[in-house]
Amino acid sequence: MSWTLEQLHGLLANHEGWQSKLENDSLLITNAEGLEAYLAVAGEQIIVETLLFPATQVTDSAVLNDTILRTHQLFPLTTVGISNISGDDYYIAFGSLSAGSKEESVMIEVETLFRNTEAFLDLYQDQLQGVTA
Repeated sequence: MSWTLEQLHGLLANHEGWQSKLENDSLLITNAEGLEAYLAVAGEQIIVETLLFPATQVTDSAVLNDTILRTHQLFPLTTVGISNISGDDYYIAFGSLSAGSKEESVMIEVETLFRNTEAFLDLYQDQLQGVTA
């Protein structure tokens, strides 16, 4: 079975402390701390991502990128990347799994993304200006 957005919306909306809302071709999931993640089903994959911070708030991108490459293995299931959104670059955190994954695996992926996002913001705080964890 491959998940649909509607099925995932039902699953995630039942998680205590989360809100799930259909938005265009994705779900907006908000946790109790106010962090937002977007989930989409793309072919055989489910992709979950969240914005970390705009690239313009990085004090030294070479130093931050080096730090990310040296520490990302400490954060299971989540990768950091850069995406261009409406002409501006943002650092993002994302994870992906099979569209046929078990219910438990989907929940773990989203939970882990939220947990790792908070850890990324804390760990990279020294490289940012105007961003608080």
